[in-house]
Amino acid sequence: MANFELKLPKMGESVAEATITSWLKEVGDTIEADEAVLEIATDKVDSEVPSEVDGVLVEKLFNVDDVVQVGQTIAVIQTEGGDTVEVKAPAAEPTPVKEVAAPKAAAEVAQTVVAAQETVEPVVSTEGRFYSPLVKNIAKQEGISQSELDAIPGTGKDNRVTKNDIKAYLETRSTAPKAATTVEAPTKEHAPTQTKAAAQPVIVSGGDEIIEMSRMGKLIAKHMVDSVQTSAHVQSFIEADVTKIWNWRKKVKDAFMKREGENLTFTPIFMEAVTKALKEFPMMNISVQGDKIIKKKDINLGMAAALPDGNLIVPVIKNADQLNLFGMAKRVNDLATRARDNKLSPDDIQGGTYTVTNVGTFGSIMGTPIINQPQVGILALGAIRKVPAVIEGPEGDYVGIRYKMFLSHSYDHRVVNGALGGQFVKFVKDYLEAWDPNQEI
Repeated sequence: MANFELKLPKMGESVAEATITSWLKEVGDTIEADEAVLEIATDKVDSEVPSEVDGVLVEKLFNVDDVVQVGQTIAVIQTEGGDTVEVKAPAAEPTPVKEVAAPKAAAEVAQTVVAAQETVEPVVSTEGRFYSPLVKNIAKQEGISQSELDAIPGTGKDNRVTKNDIKAYLETRSTAPKAATTVEAPTKEHAPTQTKAAAQPVIVSGGDEIIEMSRMGKLIAKHMVDSVQTSAHVQSFIEADVTKIWNWRKKVKDAFMKREGENLTFTPIFMEAVTKALKEFPMMNISVQGDKIIKKKDINLGMAAALPDGNLIVPVIKNADQLNLFGMAKRVNDLATRARDNKLSPDDIQGGTYTVTNVGTFGSIMGTPIINQPQVGILALGAIRKVPAVIEGPEGDYVGIRYKMFLSHSYDHRVVNGALGGQFVKFVKDYLEAWDPNQEI
């Protein structure tokens, strides 16, 4: 018999940890290679961790809601043959807390900490506020109470209190006058100063139903509020005549389905148009950091997709400018299918430089989307409608039936002025209206 260490796999260049949400296997269960053992969640996406070998689960080294670092061993699976390898649970590395009190007050502070450690109850993760074992350990060592810890502003993922947050609080706590009862929140670099209004209490009557927000719902809510507080949102609207595209797709979609076994939707066509616009107007393919503008080399298009539970996720088409229409269609279908099946990887939803959302899917003719930070623009596609329109002909104008849609462009007015925002969406319109009805895919 041999023991195989199941480690938390790398899930993207910016993902360093994940939270265990559920164990799909129990100790003693037989596991086949590629079979899911547990489910994990990052601040980006939920996913499963499969086994790399056949065997029996003999040990689980973490519990549900524990935070695991990439590369840490999370379970032990016993396999046939070989020597048994003893695996121990990874111990949390002790983090020394820097002594920040003035030399004259050091003895007094030390006595206070010792007394607090003996009287303060151990801190625990509360509803909507998770504390890592390291933070709990520091709180215990420094005699920080539960209410005191709950009041510390978090700068980590999902407002989580990080090691730096609690150390910054300890510095303030040690040097502040004893009568002080408030703590100055540590500020993020380059973050604008915001005054947060106090939330008004909601009156709940006996017949009201209280529904807990999903984990993803909480993340989306925070992301949207943060975006509105960060960017000065401005919108430009324009109507595009997509009759040529409607007729072209109707002509080629059946052959595409027969040849590729996939639907040819309007989405890849719109994505191609946006890609061309970003190449024409590269100052829409940027991010802002403080007083500096970061001009992105790659064009990575985010594609907002609806999930079965009603939430939205934004998979990213990497290097969209290197794809032709056929490649764009295949990529769009692949990401949409994996989004619906909850099989996106963290890499699939990272690195976007501009986002497109299709509000027309739900019947809306237009919308005012919120920018997906740290991008500076997002385009909403309205529903395609059959409408009467004035058509200019060589022998004069006449009224005919056309397929039209509204394009709604939201952009960050801190760095994108109205001329650039308007010209960008006008380019998309012109590209769609100049569609070649004889092209092949």
